[in-house]
Amino acid sequence: MNSFSQKYIHCLCALSVSVLSLSLCSLCLSGVLDRFSQIQPKLIFSVAAVVYNGKQHDHMEKLHSVAKGLPDLQKVVVIPYVRSKQDTDLSRIPNSVYLDDFLATGKEGDQAPQLEFEQLPFSHPLFIMYSSGTTGSPKCMVHSAGGTLIQHLKEHVLHGNVTSSDVVIYYTTTGWMMWNWLVTSLAIGASVVLYDGSPLMPTPNVLWDLVDQLGITIFGTGAKWLAVLEERDLKPANTHALQTLHTILSTGSPLKPQSYEYVYRCIKNNVLLGSISGETHTTWHDTVQHKASDDSHSYVFYI
Repeated sequence: MNSFSQKYIHCLCALSVSVLSLSLCSLCLSGVLDRFSQIQPKLIFSVAAVVYNGKQHDHMEKLHSVAKGLPDLQKVVVIPYVRSKQDTDLSRIPNSVYLDDFLATGKEGDQAPQLEFEQLPFSHPLFIMYSSGTTGSPKCMVHSAGGTLIQHLKEHVLHGNVTSSDVVIYYTTTGWMMWNWLVTSLAIGASVVLYDGSPLMPTPNVLWDLVDQLGITIFGTGAKWLAVLEERDLKPANTHALQTLHTILSTGSPLKPQSYEYVYRCIKNNVLLGSISGETHTTWHDTVQHKASDDSHSYVFYI
């Protein structure tokens, strides 16, 4: 799956009744089956195609092979995201249905059936995530509903200082745990901004454009992306207002010392910059650097 608003709706609906596991759109067939064959899902949601770097990538052939490789699969729900239903052929995928037809299941005319919410225990499984696979097949890691919520609330409120007035974006794919982390900021009452596609298309400033357009207050990304911006000599401080932005978070790899200086010199000199870590396997930790607006002081906090 890719990252878009309908996906968040599907995620929240699924989490109310089931266990959710996500796969990266660009993952090869064997990579998908290495993961999903261990958990044997009953239901798969998938887009028919995605667009990246201006090019459309079809997913139907891979989806056909994935469905064949999962014998317990009961339904495949296809979302015509960048391509219409008329241009999407489901005939080769068994037990497949378009999203709108799936959502109409159980309706009698315009009347939707009564919703029933099951009260599940604190430790009920919520997410299944995977190790990187660098030491053999990816290993499943089950995260509980109560544990995940408490841990993420701690990270959002205490470490990230997220409030209900914040507008949060984290540039991430659905295959990275930061997507799951972003979902739970809704529990604070924060607004979430989703971005799908290359962070350098149609221009290298596309994400900074969103900061100004949507009033984003907390901006998250991978350390590598900040390094790429520096390599391209981009200076958002000179091209964008960034008035609402008060926090920049970076993870995925250590943030290099020169990247810290780049952020304060070329992006904004009075943001709170956090190089966070932890990822799938551990808790979330935080190293935050704050520079006063006059650039006269620097503070480093370790949490």
